[in-house]
Amino acid sequence: MMKIHTFNAKIGFVLGLFLLVFLSCSGSGSGSEEPVIPTPSNLSVTATIVGADAQNPAGDGSGKVNFKINATNATSYKLLIEGKVIDVTTTDYAYVFKTVGTNSYTILASAYNGTQYINTTISVTVKVESKLIWSDEFNVNGAPDPSKWNTQVWDPGHVNNELQSYTNRSKNLIVENGVLKVTAYREDYGKGKFTSGRIESNGKFEFTYGTIVIRAKVPVGVGTWPAVWMLGANIGTVGWPACGEIDILESVGKNLDQNHSSLHSPGRSGATPDTGIIKVPNSSTEFHIYKANWSASEIKFYVDDVLFYTFQNSDKFPFNKNFYLIVNLAMGGVWGGDVDPNFTSSTFEIDYIRVYN
Repeated sequence: MMKIHTFNAKIGFVLGLFLLVFLSCSGSGSGSEEPVIPTPSNLSVTATIVGADAQNPAGDGSGKVNFKINATNATSYKLLIEGKVIDVTTTDYAYVFKTVGTNSYTILASAYNGTQYINTTISVTVKVESKLIWSDEFNVNGAPDPSKWNTQVWDPGHVNNELQSYTNRSKNLIVENGVLKVTAYREDYGKGKFTSGRIESNGKFEFTYGTIVIRAKVPVGVGTWPAVWMLGANIGTVGWPACGEIDILESVGKNLDQNHSSLHSPGRSGATPDTGIIKVPNSSTEFHIYKANWSASEIKFYVDDVLFYTFQNSDKFPFNKNFYLIVNLAMGGVWGGDVDPNFTSSTFEIDYIRVYN
């Protein structure tokens, strides 16, 4: 009896070991189920407006809002703010609204775990005060301030088939008596028959959104093409027109007393449909105020506080990132056209350029 009992015990042990190995192998086979990824739950979003109190419920005017987002089983988050999708890797995120005034926004928050996600919304009302963030008053005589501007030196035909050579000579570019003077001359110089000036703020001042205010007096003469405008700061990597272009003050001598404000973007460049035109009487004999109010939703253009064109901005356009300023006076070219044979010289005068948040 004892031997039989021992034999049966051995058989039971071996059989049990076999079943254990079999079940282990079966559990790791190709037929096993994929682990279930849980959908996030309990999504909560809070918004703390900086400086908000009983007297200032919309904040201190800085436009800054601190968001806290959290959900069970979430590995990442996204926020949709002013048409922009923002990837958030932590539960805390600070955003600065830049549209001046007291405005209400609805923010969509999403919590993700792999392909699983849930959404919720939160509304905030935020105040943004207009503050000067950059300016050049042109109050120091001499060359344009090198801490604010780069002076371009180009041969004719560099862009737009223009006829001028851009120089860094005081004859073409100088600040005198509180005014920047950009003067074009008919003269043999380098490879061309005309000279002029061009300055840019790229690398020294670049910004996204704001109000740009320019007080200027345009030159006179058929063939002149003055402008104060902006290009996307990423032009060096994406080129034009992918970088975007915003023209605030632009006119040509053949259509004196007429200002064009235009936007150039892929598929809408050159003879862009995104343009507004306004008559500006005495534009070459009197100073006028040219202004652009640029936000994520629209870009409004004014002359002497008269609104004449509104462009509906969105994330499908390249006008939601850093741009830099340009001041130049071109001669001839694709829009300036033929130059009056009697033209000798003319000056584009800028009293100031101011940028507000």
